[in-house]
Amino acid sequence: MTAEANLQPETEINYKMFKSKKEAKAVKAALKSITHPKLGKSIVDLGLLQGLKVEDGKVSFVLELAPADREIAPVIEKKCQDVLKSLKGVEAVNIIVTAERPPPDLQGPQKARRAAPGKVPIPGVGAVIAVASGKGGVGKSTIAANLALGLKHLGLAVGFLDADVYGPSAPMMFGLSSRPDLKDDKLMPVEKFGLKIISMGLMVDTEAPLIWRGPMVGKAIQQFLYDVNWQGLDVLVVDMPPGTGDAQLTLAQMVPLSGAVIVSTPQDLALIDARKGLEMFRTINVPILGIIENMSTFICPHCGEESHIFSHGGVSKTAERLGVPFLGEIPLTMALREASDSGIPLIASAPDSPEARTFLKIAEKISKKI
Repeated sequence: MTAEANLQPETEINYKMFKSKKEAKAVKAALKSITHPKLGKSIVDLGLLQGLKVEDGKVSFVLELAPADREIAPVIEKKCQDVLKSLKGVEAVNIIVTAERPPPDLQGPQKARRAAPGKVPIPGVGAVIAVASGKGGVGKSTIAANLALGLKHLGLAVGFLDADVYGPSAPMMFGLSSRPDLKDDKLMPVEKFGLKIISMGLMVDTEAPLIWRGPMVGKAIQQFLYDVNWQGLDVLVVDMPPGTGDAQLTLAQMVPLSGAVIVSTPQDLALIDARKGLEMFRTINVPILGIIENMSTFICPHCGEESHIFSHGGVSKTAERLGVPFLGEIPLTMALREASDSGIPLIASAPDSPEARTFLKIAEKISKKI
């Protein structure tokens, strides 16, 4: 990596809710004083800061370092912490570092919980479930959110990790706007509807695109796994990005997953990609908890008639052919769509609705498997 290759326009600051632009500029000036040890230029001038936010005395940003900077990453991060905490009015500093670093070396009982060589359990977490899809647009995030709430409804302590770094949806689905706090060098998940939630969308502007290479995504997810205080969870539900890329491999290679849930719509095009996602998890020895058919039928809000606009039954046939459990069918309804857009998932807004009862039945099946 060269300085020229990383030279980008200076990072913009969100001035909302901050006392004055003058103080916000002081934050930027302080960070500009920190020099990259190898490149000899300011980390701001090198474009290594993304999503810099200053709100109510809290500073948060992503420090985008290359894998070659793994050894010096803690040094740069500490300098940022020290410089910013010395500024008047700064009460907390949250930093996500993308430079590769090994997972924590757990000791004692946690070390004994290793499921396989090289895999490290997340401190304070029982089971980890990945909710995945072979392609985008199949409603995976809506399914993941309601499954997490379904497991919570069953009496489990549940966390929700939005691992879709490029397109985080948790802030909208759960109606979140607050930033995670930092305590004892750990990010504190934001709590809503009884869930502990973390998402890249809580760290940077939701409308600002993250232009990252693949390995940096894996490193961000690594920090969300091990640098967040997940203590006391029975289950961590991970909403995966679509496809079979770095995020899926990072999670599967680092964490002893209890299993994966595959989401697909019934048409053939979606099922082709769903099978690829399923086979990827099988290849890396992750148990398949089952497949869900989303948008199974469309129910007209006026007359109640069912229409199979995306075909019907393809997922159950695929599950039978591949020898994996079929977990159930979720219809496409106005209520489900409106609940997701409103920031109150259906199980929270209408727990007695037919759709919510279907989610609860699926959650019960999954809880028995883990």
